[in-house]
Amino acid sequence: MRLRDRPMASGGHTFHARVMPNYRRVRVPGGTYFFTVNLLERHRRLLVEHIDVLRLAFAEARAARPFFVVAAVVLPDHLHCVWTLPPGDADNATRWRHIKTAFARALPPAERRSPRRVAKGERGVWQRRYWEHLIRDERDLAAHVDYVHFNPVKHGHAACAAAWPYSSVHRYVARGDLAADWGVAGEAAGDGGERGAHGR
Repeated sequence: MRLRDRPMASGGHTFHARVMPNYRRVRVPGGTYFFTVNLLERHRRLLVEHIDVLRLAFAEARAARPFFVVAAVVLPDHLHCVWTLPPGDADNATRWRHIKTAFARALPPAERRSPRRVAKGERGVWQRRYWEHLIRDERDLAAHVDYVHFNPVKHGHAACAAAWPYSSVHRYVARGDLAADWGVAGEAAGDGGERGAHGR
């Protein structure tokens, strides 16, 4: 079953996130979450062209509201991330707002903007929403970490996971958790799901 089809629990009820018109996030203080965050214009390569700006945005967000990055990968037009919040904290939205705002403000205003975004004074860099999945257990965590690290191979950017520079896979290889040739093209590494963003 693909992640996009998996049922999610909320208030004792079960629903499928992709068909739920009013997407409700599951907030668990101190939880671990998987995210997909997309550029608004998916043909652009802003995230890798301005990787240092993105790293700084993450660093500033972590300094303001700490979180531990379990795994992350940055592709030209989207990124995937697994992070863990501190105990008692369930605020993912403010952290992503900080990251997205800091990154957008550091770029020259060259993107196209809709009349609505212009009226609201918004940049046209990011999709407004993002995909969020609460990690349920160790097996779920392992599947999503593998998905994060295999993503550049899946999209044809690298022959193996460690050949892509903008990935936490190098940390896993350095400490011996993964072989240097892990995740070669043609292998399957779970399905965290490619999708448009949901929720806020």
